[in-house]
Amino acid sequence: MSLLAAHNLPFVLALAGLGVMALVQVTGLGDVIDGAADFDADGGLELGGMGDALLSLLGLGRVPLMIWLASLMLVFAAVGLIGQSVIAGMLGAPLSAGWAALFAGGAALPLNSLAMRPLGAVIPKDETTAIELDDLVRRDAEIQIGTARPGSPARARVIDVHGQAHFVMVEPHDTTTELRTGDTVLLVRREGPTFYGVRYESPLLGLDS
Repeated sequence: MSLLAAHNLPFVLALAGLGVMALVQVTGLGDVIDGAADFDADGGLELGGMGDALLSLLGLGRVPLMIWLASLMLVFAAVGLIGQSVIAGMLGAPLSAGWAALFAGGAALPLNSLAMRPLGAVIPKDETTAIELDDLVRRDAEIQIGTARPGSPARARVIDVHGQAHFVMVEPHDTTTELRTGDTVLLVRREGPTFYGVRYESPLLGLDS
């Protein structure tokens, strides 16, 4: 049975994708992709109990996403190619590409999840750079878009202790002032998702009378 036959197309494509992923890692583009895919969990992505349980069931979170995906593609391709060969020997002909991909995908997910458990135990864990929103208080922020007024926050950019940028909504701490685009302010407190800041020339900082 030819590896390049039409009924094996999904599994050949999976192997090709695995090769592309390996090339990306070897050339260093993986670091760029990982950086572009980073997100701030404090920005609101919270899956809750059901979502966390599903991710745990799939083995996500035990290993880096790229490793999980590469393993899934390898398991999918192996299950599909071996399964097609076995079915062709038993029935005289393999399944169509669509049905074979469906069955192989259904088998690959739990098998990949099982593989992630021992793999996750031996892969070194990266130190997390996640922070709490309150850790941004007492840090400088630059107003990026809009004018911040009492009750009407503007978007600002603040760099955390790890050098990562966060975008937060800021209102003036002093209700008699406005914070304009380009102003650099000190974040002095937070209420819910909104931060309150003062310009460095503000009397609240004791720099001016």
